[in-house]
Amino acid sequence: MTIEQVIFIIVSVITLGSGLVVVTNHNLFHAALAMMLSFLGVAGMYVLLDAGFLAAAQLLVYIGAISILIIFAIMMTRRLMQTTESPYNAQWLLGGLTAAGTFVLMVFVILRWWPYEPAAAPLATGTAVPADMLQNSVAALGQAFVSPDAYVLPFELASVLLLAALIGAILVAWPGAEEEA
Repeated sequence: MTIEQVIFIIVSVITLGSGLVVVTNHNLFHAALAMMLSFLGVAGMYVLLDAGFLAAAQLLVYIGAISILIIFAIMMTRRLMQTTESPYNAQWLLGGLTAAGTFVLMVFVILRWWPYEPAAAPLATGTAVPADMLQNSVAALGQAFVSPDAYVLPFELASVLLLAALIGAILVAWPGAEEEA
């Protein structure tokens, strides 16, 4: 067993374990912290796959922005901490059936492609990606994000959507007249 395999197993256990904590923990704040650890494990998987850009994007976007926004929303929303509702999901049967169906589908796909042989794949062409195509891929992606002919509109729409979510979180957390009295 190589060191890469050991690191993969450790990162996998951290990712899956913290993901399990996210869905089973009754404390919303602790679940959000476990979600951040799970996102960190996914970034570790990207590092193991030599996808440095995706690892950095995972760290910046999911851990640095989304998780912090969720934690701030939890901390700012005082009404959530005072709820008297049952913490259990009433649709556990539907959720369990959906999870079982997803698991069966994943097993089917894995068994269909196991063991993977590139020559047996229906779409395999047998050609490798040229090295010059990979040289400037991150720079080309950055230019595509700001190019009017490429992804600038979805990029700006995502920023407006995040701004609207932030304003909505502030309005939900804003103390009403009944709380001030």
